[in-house]
Amino acid sequence: MTLGGFGVRFLAALALVFVTYNPSGWSFLGWIRSSFPHIQPAQAVVGIGLLAIWIFFVHATWRSLGALGVCLGTAFFAAVVWLLSSWGWLGASNHNSLIWLGLLIVAFMLTIGLCWGLIRVRVSGQAVVEEVQR
Repeated sequence: MTLGGFGVRFLAALALVFVTYNPSGWSFLGWIRSSFPHIQPAQAVVGIGLLAIWIFFVHATWRSLGALGVCLGTAFFAAVVWLLSSWGWLGASNHNSLIWLGLLIVAFMLTIGLCWGLIRVRVSGQAVVEEVQR
């Protein structure tokens, strides 16, 4: 696990999150919203593809971090938002900046989930072995 590997995973998670939704309107949900309830075939294909990628990322994150890790990560990032707000860097009145920050946090959580197994192997020296049920 290198810093470059972390960066590539972060860019992939960031792209997934921002392509799915962002406040600018240039996202999959913005595209769907413009023609809803009439879904076009291209929208269905892109939507199913995005869903598959989301399932992969979330499943990998959940398997890697577990419920406790996801809760700790969420609590950590909530505390960071609270800290930034207490310093006056974030205002509750600017909803778009809070949405962008929330999306960035989701991308960080997905990235940590994708990298955690590799980090654990590097730190502990033990390989991760899946349990196979018979």
